[in-house]
Amino acid sequence: MLDRLKKKIIEVKDFPKPGIGFKDITPLVEDAESFKFIVDQISDLAKKKGAKRIVSIESRGFIFGGPVAYKLDLGMSIIRKKGKLPRECVCVKAPNEYAVEYFEIHKDSVRPGEKVIIIDDLIATGSSSISAVDLIKKIGGDVVGFAALIELSFLKGKETILAAHPDIEVMTLIRF
Repeated sequence: MLDRLKKKIIEVKDFPKPGIGFKDITPLVEDAESFKFIVDQISDLAKKKGAKRIVSIESRGFIFGGPVAYKLDLGMSIIRKKGKLPRECVCVKAPNEYAVEYFEIHKDSVRPGEKVIIIDDLIATGSSSISAVDLIKKIGGDVVGFAALIELSFLKGKETILAAHPDIEVMTLIRF
C-alpha cells in the first residue's frame, strides 16, 4: 500500500520557489482508500502512545489531524502561523526551508501534562517540526509522538528531530 501511495504523489517542480520540488498530496486525499489508510496509520500511533489530544500544524497537517481526532474521540488543537489565531497565544520561532516564520497556539489549547501527538504532512529539515514540539512543551504538553505522511530523508529531518527530542517517537509513512 505504501508504494501505491508514493506513486500517487505528484512532484511540482519549482514551487513555491525555484529549486523546490513540492510534493502534492492532493491525489491521496482525493482517493478514499488512500486517505483512510493514512488516517488509520496515524491513529494507530496515537492510540499506541496513549495520546489524549491531537495537535495539527498549519495547513496540510489539518487534513489528517481532524479525521484522526474524530476517529479516536479526541480534541484537536491547532498550530498556526503568527497572527492567525484570535485569542492569547504562545509563540515560537519556526524556521523552515523557505523562510523564518513563527508558530503560535492558544495558550490554553493543551492542558499541563496532557499527552499529545503532533501531525504534519511532511518532514523536510525537521526545524519546523522541532519548533512545534518546543511550542507544545512551552505550554506544558507532553509530546509523545510526531506523525507525518512524508519524509524527505535526504534532508535528514527525522534524525534532526530525534537529536533534539530523543524521547519522541517520529513516524513517517512515505520516504523520498
